[in-house]
Amino acid sequence: MLNLIDIVETVNMFEQENLDIRTVTMGISLLDCADSDIDKSCEKIYKKIIDKAGDFVKTVCDIECEYGVPIINKRISVTPISMLVAVSGGDPVKYAKILQKCADDTGVNFIGGYSSLVHKGFSAGDRELIESIPEALAVTDNICASVNIGSTKSGINMDAVKQMGEIVKRSAELTKDKNCIGPAKLVVLCNAPEDNPFMAGAFHGVGEPDCVIHVGVSGPGVVQSAIKKCPDGDVGEIAEIIKRTAFKITRVGQLIGNVASERLGIPFGIVDLSLAPTPAVGDSVARILEEMGLEQCGIHGTTAALAMLNDAVKKGGVTASSSVGGLSGAFIPVSEDAGMIEAASEGTLSIEKLEAMTAVCSVGLDMIVLPGKTPSEVISAIIADEAAIGMVNSKTTAVRVIPAIGKDVGDQLEFGGLLGSGPVMNINISKSPKRFIDRGGRIPAPMQSLKN
Repeated sequence: MLNLIDIVETVNMFEQENLDIRTVTMGISLLDCADSDIDKSCEKIYKKIIDKAGDFVKTVCDIECEYGVPIINKRISVTPISMLVAVSGGDPVKYAKILQKCADDTGVNFIGGYSSLVHKGFSAGDRELIESIPEALAVTDNICASVNIGSTKSGINMDAVKQMGEIVKRSAELTKDKNCIGPAKLVVLCNAPEDNPFMAGAFHGVGEPDCVIHVGVSGPGVVQSAIKKCPDGDVGEIAEIIKRTAFKITRVGQLIGNVASERLGIPFGIVDLSLAPTPAVGDSVARILEEMGLEQCGIHGTTAALAMLNDAVKKGGVTASSSVGGLSGAFIPVSEDAGMIEAASEGTLSIEKLEAMTAVCSVGLDMIVLPGKTPSEVISAIIADEAAIGMVNSKTTAVRVIPAIGKDVGDQLEFGGLLGSGPVMNINISKSPKRFIDRGGRIPAPMQSLKN
C-alpha cells in the first residue's frame, strides 16, 4: 500500500535535495567483434554498438520525463579493448576513434572500456593498449580508460604500476592545452569490479551477459538533509537514518533499471548505490560528514565518520535490492565535491588524510590535482600505496590524479560540468621512491587471498 508521506518525501528528494540517477549504463560485449583485420573489427564494433544502443539515449530520456526522475548521464561500457588488440594488432587508437564515433552517433556522455587488465601480468595486446592511452584520450572527448594493476588474489603488478605513473604524466602533457583533461578520464584500479557503471573505471567484464543495463544512483544531499533533522542523535541513530535513506534511494534506482531493461529488451544487471557528489551546493559527501559534527572534512574523526557512512549506505541498499553491485558506498572525488574542494583549498584536507579515508570509502584517491612538476615515479608510488590498501582489505581502490602541467600548489584547475574544479594539492616530493618503483616485479598476494 502506498504511503502518502513516503511519496511526498521522495518528491522532495528530487526537487530540493539533489537526488538523481547519476547514470544508466549499457554494457556491451565486443568479443564477437574481434578480427585479425583492425579495420574490419572497428566496422563490427560500430555496427554492434549502434544496433544495441541506437535508441538508448532516447529511451532513457523518455523514462526521465515520464517518471520525473533526473537521469544525469547515459553511458556505455565495452569489453576491455586490449582483448581486441590481442587479435587484430595495429594501432589501438583506431579503436578509440571508432568508439568516439559511436559516442557521437548514439549521444551518450561517455564510453568506458579503453581498458586493460594486467593484475597478474601482461598478455597480448596489453602493452600496446596501455602505451596508446595518452594519445587516445587526447584525440577523443568522450572515451574513458582504465587499467587494473592489482587484486587480492594476484598481488600487485609493479611493472604496470611504474608504467601507469608515466602514462598519467604523459596524458597530462598531451592535453595541457585542454586543462590536462586526459588523466581525468583515466583511472588505475586494484580489484576492479566487472559491473561498475561509473566512469572512468567502467568496462564490460567478460563474465557479464552480451548486453546489460546497470544503474548508478546518487544522493548525498538527501542523506545530509535526513541527518540534519536529527541534530541531537547519537551515532547509532545517525547510522539508522542513513540506512533508511539509502533504502529509499536504492529503490528508485531499482525502479529505473527495471523500466529501462523492459523497454530496451536488455537484461537488468545491478544498481550501484554509491553516493556520488557533484560540485553543486547541497550535493556533497563532505557536507554529510560535517553534518555529523565535524567542523570541516579532513580533521581528525573524518575517517571514522566516513566508515560509518559507507557501511550504513551498503546496509540500507542491500535490503532494497537483490541486485546491488558495482562499488556501492561513498565516493570522495576532490574536484567533484564542493565540500572537499573547500577543505582542500583551506589546507584542512591533505592527500595523506585522503589516503587514510580510502581505506573505508567506495574507491580511492579520485580527481586529485597534483603539481605539474610531480615526477612520474611519485605518481607510481601513489598508485602502489592505493593498490596495497585495496589488496590487503579485499576492496576496490583506484587512483585518478591529474598533474596540472605548469601549475603549482595554490593554483586551481578548472574542468567544468560534473568534473568541477580542483585546487592543486601539496604533495611530498622532497625524497624519491624511484629506486623502489624501478625494481618492478610483483608484490605477492597477501595471506587472505588463500580462501579456497
